[in-house]
Amino acid sequence: MAFDMMGMMGKVKELQDKMQQAQTQLQHITATGEAGGGLVKATANGHRHLVKLDIDPSLLTPEDREMLPDLVVAATNKALDAAAELARQEMQRQTSGLLPNIPGLDLSNFGG
Repeated sequence: MAFDMMGMMGKVKELQDKMQQAQTQLQHITATGEAGGGLVKATANGHRHLVKLDIDPSLLTPEDREMLPDLVVAATNKALDAAAELARQEMQRQTSGLLPNIPGLDLSNFGG
């Protein structure tokens, strides 16, 4: 049985093209994380960049000054985790059927 080098190269090129398309799409994927009962909301995109931060004005008081950074960090981490998961799903969807099912193959960090 001969190894089809040209066929394999075509698959690699197709995979590269699909991965590039998926990377472009990741900027349009967003996820929001909340903290403090929704008083702080952070939104991140599929490239794991924070794109928006909403802080309820009620938290902008001297009494809440020490708690606010913790809420921002918590909301941001939730948004980044959710965006990373959506990005992983998108990469998997874009490359479905192009790669054999290789145990341990993780494309979630591709280009991130």
